[in-house]
Amino acid sequence: MTLKIISAEEIVFEGEVNSVTLPGSLGEFTVLRNHASLVSTLTKGKISYTDADGKLQSNEISGGLADVDNNVVSVCLY
Repeated sequence: MTLKIISAEEIVFEGEVNSVTLPGSLGEFTVLRNHASLVSTLTKGKISYTDADGKLQSNEISGGLADVDNNVVSVCLY
């Protein structure tokens, strides 16, 4: 699946991932391939994802929105 992490200033990350864990307003949640569509607000915390090579990466965020649809996870940061 594709992960896009975008801020007002730059594209932080865009690439293929195996999974992504996000700090949702109601708690942390993980998205895998073929996940149901959803939209969620994000709180301050860490986005963690496993890239196509199986390497765990992470980014600290102060909040934002996440949209999951058709194996694309789009994260817009505040």
